[in-house]
Amino acid sequence: MKLYYVYIVECLDSSYYIGVTSNVFERVEEHNIGMDKDSYTYLRRPVKLKWYAAFTDVNLAILKEKQLKGWTRKKKEALINKDWERLKEYAKNYTQHQKGNG
Repeated sequence: MKLYYVYIVECLDSSYYIGVTSNVFERVEEHNIGMDKDSYTYLRRPVKLKWYAAFTDVNLAILKEKQLKGWTRKKKEALINKDWERLKEYAKNYTQHQKGNG
């Protein structure tokens, strides 16, 4: 059974990059090698893997990637830190924690 991974890496500038891949550890290595000069991470290397989740359906993985890309930084950090209470709080109080506020 083929697995697909959604992952979050933290870049050198402390920003987060979210992607989908079939081999998360190889993909992080590719980010750090700098295989694509036009990629977001190229000038922000090295990157560190902060979180990942496996999916058996590539379409679900892509949906999760899109969902996470819409999250605030605080919400992403709550996920990375497995802080489920804050994650729920940020989900409930979305208007208070929009991109411009956190």
